[in-house]
Amino acid sequence: MAIMNFGGVEEEVITREEFSLGKAREVLKNETIAIIGYGVQGPGQALNLKDNGFKVIVGQRPGKTYEKAVADGWVPGETLFDIDEACRRATVIAFLVSDAGQIAVWPTVKQNLTAGKALYFSHGFGITYKDRTGIVPPADVDVIMVAPKGSGTSLRRLFLQGRGVNSSFAVYQDATGRAEQRTLALGIGIGSGYLFKTDFKREVYSDLTGERGTLMGAIQGLLLAQYETLREHGHSPSEAFNETVEELTQSLMPLFAERGMDWMYANCSTTAQRGALDWMGPFHDATKPVFEKLYESVASGEEAQISIDSNSKPGYREGLNRELAALRESEMWRTGAAVRKLRPEND
Repeated sequence: MAIMNFGGVEEEVITREEFSLGKAREVLKNETIAIIGYGVQGPGQALNLKDNGFKVIVGQRPGKTYEKAVADGWVPGETLFDIDEACRRATVIAFLVSDAGQIAVWPTVKQNLTAGKALYFSHGFGITYKDRTGIVPPADVDVIMVAPKGSGTSLRRLFLQGRGVNSSFAVYQDATGRAEQRTLALGIGIGSGYLFKTDFKREVYSDLTGERGTLMGAIQGLLLAQYETLREHGHSPSEAFNETVEELTQSLMPLFAERGMDWMYANCSTTAQRGALDWMGPFHDATKPVFEKLYESVASGEEAQISIDSNSKPGYREGLNRELAALRESEMWRTGAAVRKLRPEND
């Protein structure tokens, strides 16, 4: 492991220099990795592992997702099986079904967890909230995790560009003495940029907070609040969207992604610099209590229970589609669709 300084705090990280792809292949040379669930993380991880030379099969129930797996090149009866058969054939079971879906599929997975196998997660939810999910693995299997810090779509897209998404990793249970080596090999195999150590609880607490916070929930709330304010004061949809979303995503985010927020500030006008420095404090003070409340809800298990209850209801998918349609059909995002068509690269 390499020691790196993160803001004055030293952490151990794994890079592809310390743990090469060749070493990962050697560690897993006798393993069969079954990707269970071909929804969000499944395609990216399965295809990346296959392209990197690992033995991969997919376990998926019949339906649209099964057909997607076929379209991606997985062959029924050869590399694509029902969940029970895939779990039976595997030495590493990558349990990538949705959090709520894992509860229903768990009995099938559990009956195939014979001694020495590895149960692999990309999220700490099922294990951390085991009193709510019922996911309690047998003592004679490795229980491990690699959690990419990005969507499965990003994982695949960046892999094809020769890049990678950073991932956290954790070992919950080491039954074989090889759990960490298996974990790191899988992390390198799926195309991680670098790997940093965590545990299942910290991963799910940070992940649920991030998804509901700056990654998705908070950012939509902030964007909408600013867009509405501009519109209510007479600004056109195009102007409000460009000043709220387009400039952020197309101009400023690449700048602070590349070199940091201070560098981005230094490369903006002096008027923008002054305003940003003056107003970041009030925004911090206004939102910090919301983030504290959010974290408490995650740590108490309340957010987990809300997810389990809502995602398990009959008709959940139809209700979700209605909510997403309302978001898509809002003025702000209909304006966004029009603005995107006008980007120069779309000429």
